[in-house]
Amino acid sequence: MSSDHKKILSYFKFRRIIIPVIIGLIVASYLVIRNFDKSAFENIHWTYYSTLSILIAMLLMGVRDVAYMYRIRLLTDKQLSWRQSFDVIMLWEFASSVTPSIVGGSAIALFIVNKEGIGIGRSTAIVMVTALLDELFYIIMVPIVFIIVGTKNLFITEGEFALFNTELGTKAIFIIGYVFILFLTSVIIFAVFFRPRGFKWILLRVFKIPFLRKWRVKASEAGDDIITTSREMKSKPISFWLKAYFATLCSWTARFWVVNFLIMAVITINDHFLIYARQLIMWVILLISPTPGGSGVAEFVFSDFLGEFITPGLSPALAILWRLISYYLYLFIGVIILPNWLKRVYSKKNF
Repeated sequence: MSSDHKKILSYFKFRRIIIPVIIGLIVASYLVIRNFDKSAFENIHWTYYSTLSILIAMLLMGVRDVAYMYRIRLLTDKQLSWRQSFDVIMLWEFASSVTPSIVGGSAIALFIVNKEGIGIGRSTAIVMVTALLDELFYIIMVPIVFIIVGTKNLFITEGEFALFNTELGTKAIFIIGYVFILFLTSVIIFAVFFRPRGFKWILLRVFKIPFLRKWRVKASEAGDDIITTSREMKSKPISFWLKAYFATLCSWTARFWVVNFLIMAVITINDHFLIYARQLIMWVILLISPTPGGSGVAEFVFSDFLGEFITPGLSPALAILWRLISYYLYLFIGVIILPNWLKRVYSKKNF
């Protein structure tokens, strides 16, 4: 087994799995104790619609995963079976759950796809295009939802967040994050679909600067990845991209609407699109989280951004429920399928 494989597999060790669980449990316990309100729980009237809302929330998580599975099959030209696609997506989510959001799990995702028998070049292209489609969803959806709800009640006024040792409000962080995503996505689209070799040339010129020179090899590798992705994806028909984006749209929409239905289980709400819009802002905050999978940070952010729509005292409990079905579930599934997956892929003569 190569040193790179050993390094990737180290991310699946028990220590890396238990850390986000402990962080999340500590923060969740603190929030529940700090905000506990016995009367809030006593006033919950559990009805048929409450049960239905929970079931729909769980169904939406299934829709999210099936859409991801369909997309990975599409991007691999159906080289992966539905079973393989399930393993890839579950392990991809598992990897994202045990690595800091700010770091991301792209390298691990590349490893997972490659071990399913997809060539390293195609695997690179698939992972890069997957990220590109996710960013495009966000870039397009933000202005649409903001036009629908307006910006008057969009940003929370309380609390500030530290970014690069600077205290910034949620509006400032969102604007910085959105502009950065827009810029990076535009650069990648230009590089992949218009000037891949020119982009690599620019990278190499930039990384000739003395204080950047030590990263020149990595820059060259990134340029090669862009060229490979361009070669793999540039000739795809428009129908391919429409299907891929539709799958992305379904997956992310289902993911965000899970929260709406969880809240509906305990209280009647009318501001569905405002809650959806708040989650779009939350996503930027979680994107720069230093903890694995945003563990600990997500629970705080949930209460800060969505607490006003929930009966006081219930938001920490709903935050825990949200994380159980949208985060911890993938840790449990990953732990279950990882041993069999490793046994299957390492029994192949593909490395």
